[in-house]
Amino acid sequence: MTTDPFDRLRSLRRYAPEVPALLAELAAGPDPFGALQSAGRILTRLEPAHGAAPHDEDRVTVTISGSGTLDGLAASLTAEFARHGLQLDGATGDFGAWERDLLDTGSALYAPTTALSLCVLDASVLFDPLPLPWTVADAASAAADLLARLDSLAARHGDHASGLLILNTLPLLHTHTHQLVDLRARAELGALWREFNAGVLRLALRHPRTQVVDLDPLVAAGGPVRDARLAAYAKARLGAELLARYAREVGHLARALRGRTRKVLVLDADQTLWDGVLGDVGPEGITAAGTIRGEVFGDFQRVVRQLAAQGVLLAVCSKNDPAPLLTVLREHPDMVLREPDFVRVQASWDPKDAGLREIADRLNLGTDSLVLADDSAFERGQVAGALPAVALVPLDDEPALHAERLLADGWFDVPELTDTDLRRAAQYHSEGDRQRLREAAQSYEEYLAQLGVVVELGPLRTDQLARTAQLTQRTNQFNLTTRRMSAPEVREYADAPGRLVLTVGARDKFGDNGLVGAVFVRRDPATGWHLENALLSCRVFGRGVEQAVFAALLEGAREAGAPAVFGRYRPSARNGRVRELYPTLGFETADEAGTDGPDGTTAVFRHPLLVLPEVPAHITLRGTI
Repeated sequence: MTTDPFDRLRSLRRYAPEVPALLAELAAGPDPFGALQSAGRILTRLEPAHGAAPHDEDRVTVTISGSGTLDGLAASLTAEFARHGLQLDGATGDFGAWERDLLDTGSALYAPTTALSLCVLDASVLFDPLPLPWTVADAASAAADLLARLDSLAARHGDHASGLLILNTLPLLHTHTHQLVDLRARAELGALWREFNAGVLRLALRHPRTQVVDLDPLVAAGGPVRDARLAAYAKARLGAELLARYAREVGHLARALRGRTRKVLVLDADQTLWDGVLGDVGPEGITAAGTIRGEVFGDFQRVVRQLAAQGVLLAVCSKNDPAPLLTVLREHPDMVLREPDFVRVQASWDPKDAGLREIADRLNLGTDSLVLADDSAFERGQVAGALPAVALVPLDDEPALHAERLLADGWFDVPELTDTDLRRAAQYHSEGDRQRLREAAQSYEEYLAQLGVVVELGPLRTDQLARTAQLTQRTNQFNLTTRRMSAPEVREYADAPGRLVLTVGARDKFGDNGLVGAVFVRRDPATGWHLENALLSCRVFGRGVEQAVFAALLEGAREAGAPAVFGRYRPSARNGRVRELYPTLGFETADEAGTDGPDGTTAVFRHPLLVLPEVPAHITLRGTI
């Protein structure tokens, strides 16, 4: 059997589980963007993995419009999406019709199924309308006009579309600046251009349904902005590599919107966190400061700590004896990262996949939440074979590239940080206290009774909007229909007549878990209450929180005079643990059936509200419906 990734891709007839791993091989090669674009062309010929189910969460509908020729973009997007297990359903609009498409609310950009509308612009949209000869004042006027139009179009899209509009900043070319021979005028043009791009970036802050890809860092990363011949003859005004880098950023956004943002960064120790092999040279022989090479490892630790400050959980998985490794984390003067920065330190001589499984189990997460950064190709290969869901960061013996490689794939990108993100590490650290209480208790019931769980239930508040949207995007195991929603979509749902969004908070004697769940309810006076989705964070599994929430919800429905309550379960690859939730709460299978699950069905259940489940005795329930 061939080992060449391209040959293996060509041998496939449809999307298969091994596709992300094959693309990861290509992404780690010498020409990642060119290789992935070629792979994308192969993938466009494959059949979908699950047929053409319109609501399959693995499929993302994208429309592409812009000011130039963008023929190579679809292939790059296809590959970047597939790296994260997503299938692109894309369509490219007419050449140069971006403004017309954004003005026309009947265009594909506004279709209900469109998740992302890409509007890829280049500097021609500003320079082409200028008079000849032109001055800096002419460019300033054109920039102000274009920014105002983009602002208006973003507002229009936000009012009428259900997906996100993706804009980008515009690269300023040498052939533009150097048409001005007055150096002061050239400086003035550069200043106004940067002010214009800053205004474009701020559109993402003004319009909740708009995101902006900043091309400046992508240009700085390498590759020409354009090929002058292709720009002149084919109107391809953005270069192939720049578009490929842009596609990678869009792929990260799509991954986040589909609930595939990673949660845990697992780090090897030797030659990853410090220079040296602990088992060979001992704690006194390793460095992360004090030498030129050691300082580079210290810089990498600072990057890791910056990620941790934004809610990324840190863990260590190292083939070392535990005692000396912990001594380094606790006492070594070079360390930027200390033991409390890690939610789990796994040190043993077992295979690395066993350590990763232990970390995932202890954190109550799937292995698809983990990212492993390791300098050993052997260890990465072993993990890739045993745990293909773990994302791998291919470090090597050059620590100067560690940070670049860690950040290259934006594994932890989210649309918006929440207060819960900033408290996440502390919340997971308190799990150790709960684990010790559980081990000391004579029974699980005694443990729950001593835990002192308090559940707070109430209608969605404005300050809970971002976190509720995040729950729909990042919760997979307890997500009954896997419907992903942006913050504006959650707001629209809550404001619609007959709709209710309930939020669930939880705390216990060891700390506040924050907002951990949500229930989306449609209230129909004729038929009853319809639970269109329910979500619960994995951090509070096994404590009876879901039973308390549903008991209160069913009681509230009966008190409101509802004839029944209906619940929906749409199976996905990751929510099998809640398959039997509704029957355990007294729901019966209903005659109604749906067809939007990946297997072609959505199960519907009905509760007649005759005998209701009780709130577990160990839980204190507060709040109202």
